[in-house]
Amino acid sequence: MERSTEFSVLLFSYGTLQDKAVQLSNFGRELVGQQDAMLGYSKSWVEITDPEVLAASGKTHHPIVSPSGRNEDSVEGMVFQITEQELTAADAYEVSDYKRVSVGLASGLTAWVYVQA
Repeated sequence: MERSTEFSVLLFSYGTLQDKAVQLSNFGRELVGQQDAMLGYSKSWVEITDPEVLAASGKTHHPIVSPSGRNEDSVEGMVFQITEQELTAADAYEVSDYKRVSVGLASGLTAWVYVQA
């Protein structure tokens, strides 16, 4: 299988999925990404109680985003190219406060991102 099709999934992270330790524990590798932003979203914080997620991130509060209704609002982050299997691993990592949606980014790319459920 060609590498270009293997890493065919785009995932945008504004939070702990950017952390090397979280990437290694969930994907077994460090992800390479590029800066981007979600437009029309604002960021707040959610308390994490899941022991496995706490162990992976080392943080009791994780950022969470929701639509703001204001086009000038943006949330900075990174876009990563991952595999379908890694997307499944990311789904397992995220707690029930989050849901995965497809969003258009400032760069024009469309990526999966975890937003407030």
